[in-house]
Amino acid sequence: MFVVALIPVVLGVLVGWGGFLGLREKLPRDRGAGVRTAATLRSDEAFRVANKVAGLPTVAAGAVGVLAGAAGLVMPNAVGVIIAAVVGLLGMFLLVAGGGVLGHRAAAAVPAPKEAPAGCAGCACGAGGCSALSGTGADSATPAS
Repeated sequence: MFVVALIPVVLGVLVGWGGFLGLREKLPRDRGAGVRTAATLRSDEAFRVANKVAGLPTVAAGAVGVLAGAAGLVMPNAVGVIIAAVVGLLGMFLLVAGGGVLGHRAAAAVPAPKEAPAGCAGCACGAGGCSALSGTGADSATPAS
C-alpha cells in the first residue's frame, strides 16, 4: 500500500512544480505543460498571463496531493490508504481544473496580437519583391519562344 500512497505525492510534486513555474512566469510555451486552450495559445502574453493566474490554484493542488499521500502513509489499514489517495487525487483534479478555467478566462481578456501586414511578410519588398523570386510578376523573365 506504500505505492498507492506515493501516487498522490509524486503527482502533487509534479503539479506543484508546474504551478510554481507558472507563478514565476517561467513555464515554457513550447512544452506540453500549463493551461493550453485556444485563448492561451494565441500569443506569448496570453499564455504567460493565463499560467500566472492558474499558478496559485495549481500549487495548492500540488500541496493537497503531497498532504494526501502523507496522510495515506500514516493510515493504519489499506482502506484508509486508498481513501486518502482517492480524496487527494480528486482534490488535485478539482483545483487544477479550477485553475485552468481561471487561466483561460484571464487569457481571453488579453487583447489579441496585432496582425503583421500581408504585403511584405517574408520577402524583402524591394526591386520587384516576391515576384522576382517566384516568377509571377510583370518584371519576371518571360520564356523565349
